[in-house]
Formats: sequence, structure tokens, C-alpha cells
Amino acid sequence: MPQHPASLLDRAPEMTGAEMAAALVPPRQFAEATLESYRPDPDFPSQAEAVEKVRAFSDAMRGGGGGGRGLFGRRKAPEAKPGIYLDGGFGVGKTHLLASLWHRAPGRKYFGTFIEYTALVGALGYANAVSLLRGASLVAIDEFELDDPGDTMMMTRLLGELAGDGTRIAATSNTPPNALGEGRFAAVDFLREIQALSDRFDIVRIDGLDYRRREVEGHAAVTEADRIEPVLAELGGSTTVDDFDALLQHLSRVHPSRYVRMVDGLAGVGLRGVRTLVDQADALRFVAFVDRLYDEQVRIVSSGVPLDEVFGAEMMAGGYRKKYLRAVSRLIALTS
Repeated sequence: MPQHPASLLDRAPEMTGAEMAAALVPPRQFAEATLESYRPDPDFPSQAEAVEKVRAFSDAMRGGGGGGRGLFGRRKAPEAKPGIYLDGGFGVGKTHLLASLWHRAPGRKYFGTFIEYTALVGALGYANAVSLLRGASLVAIDEFELDDPGDTMMMTRLLGELAGDGTRIAATSNTPPNALGEGRFAAVDFLREIQALSDRFDIVRIDGLDYRRREVEGHAAVTEADRIEPVLAELGGSTTVDDFDALLQHLSRVHPSRYVRMVDGLAGVGLRGVRTLVDQADALRFVAFVDRLYDEQVRIVSSGVPLDEVFGAEMMAGGYRKKYLRAVSRLIALTS
């Protein structure tokens, strides 16, 4: 018989550093991703070119390409960069390629979003996070985004230390590294860090149409409050039901690095009384929580304000706009 936890508020998990590291793997929908299963759009040749560049990068990691240590297996390439950066718009398959690279990489390796890595550092401390990641063959960073100079400097330093020890770095973003933070922070020190970060990557541009565009243009489904539990019961798995404001309070007490454990094993979550968010901290924690729901493909059934309207106009026009747009796309998908 399906189990129905009374509330997400009953889930306040503790996780060791080793457990956090073990959770740094591709999302469920990319668990079997391969370069062969990526389908390049013939109208955009850069997609097929990206596949071959990712293949060459992984071959070099595994000692192929003539046995050299360069990015594409060249015998003498001391100038080769330790990272590959997949730059393209939403929905062109960057995460699929990144997950495929992770699956091909030898040895110990990690895959997580930018938010997950910054959360890891926040939970463990910088030195402990470096110690945990040190020696990995590959650190893959999905949705690379820099929202403040502090994160920029921390990630630049982290990647520098790991790359210096031989770890390869792979990242995706819809903003090329030399434009990260553009329009938000103009401090000289910040720009210097941006350049240092950019210099570590070979940039691979991927053009194409957003296969998720229809989701972004859609609307999140809304359910009457008294229908939430019956709808969840139809999912045939473990579910939770909570008031939206109570969940926000709970998320403020649980470190974002542990959200993955909060949603583990759930088929669906019910949210009563969704409202438009006015507090930026609440909004950013909710984004991190939505990312974990999306990774685990947990269905959302909600009442109140449609979840695609949960971030107000002022927030959608601010510096975290890309975060909120991604979350809206995922909320629409999870409620449909």
C-alpha cells in the first residue's frame, strides 16, 4: 500500500559530506544519456560539432587520441585548457551532453548544478569541500550561473585548485563565461575573476531551438484545495501535502544541500495556498527546492496562485531572472 508522509515538514534530513558527494550524479532523466542518444538537429551544425568535441574531450580524459594529455589528445599541448564549456540557449541538449560526458569519464567523478556546488561549500566549508572533490577525474557543473561576486571568486578559486591537481572541468550555461554577471556587477575585481574563470575553458557554442519552449509559454495547472489529496492518491506512490507558507518556513531551516534527501522517494507533493513571493531569500530557496523536485520528476499538485506566477514582476525583472525563468519552466512541467 502506498505510504503518504503527513508532511514535508517531517523531513529534516542530515547528510554527511560523503552522502552529499554520492548525490552529485546526473538527474534521473539523464541516467542513461549517451552521445549516441543525442539527436543533433541538422538545421544547426553546431550541435553535431559539439558532440564530437565532447567525445574528443572524454577520449583525452581516458588516454585516447594518440595517448597525449592535451584537450583533444595531442601529444604536446601544454597550453590545453582543463575545461570545456557548453554555451547555448535553453533546451538545445547541453545537459544531455554534459551527462553523457560524465558517464564516459573514468574514475571518481561528480555532476551537479552550480547551486548544488555552492550549497556543498556552504554546508561543509570551503576547505572540506575542496578535500572532498580533490582527485576527481571530472567535475561537471550544470547551469553555471554567477549571481554575486562572492560566488564568482569562490568558484574560480575552487575550480583553479581542482584543475591544478589534474581534475577536468565541464560546464554548461546559456551565458558564455566572458559575459557571466554582465549588467549586474561592474567592479574591477569581479571582472578580473570573470576573466580568470573564462580562461579555464574551451568554449563550445551550441545553437538550436528550445524544445521546451511550449512549456515556458504554458501555464501551471491549479487544483482546488479539497482535490489535492485525491489527485495525489492517483499517483500510486508516497506523497506529502503542506501549506505553502509552512513549507517556505521549513526550507529556511534546512540547508539547500539537503533538499535532495527531502524529496527522496516521493511521487508527488501537494502545496496548499500558493501565493506570489515577495521575499528574495524565500524565492531563491524555493528555486533550489524546485530543482530537486525536477531532478527526481516529483509531480506537484497545488492550489492558490498558479506556480508560474509565484515570482512577482519585480523579481522577474531583477538579477536572478534566469533562475526564476528556469524554475517557472520546470514548475509548469511538473504540474502538467
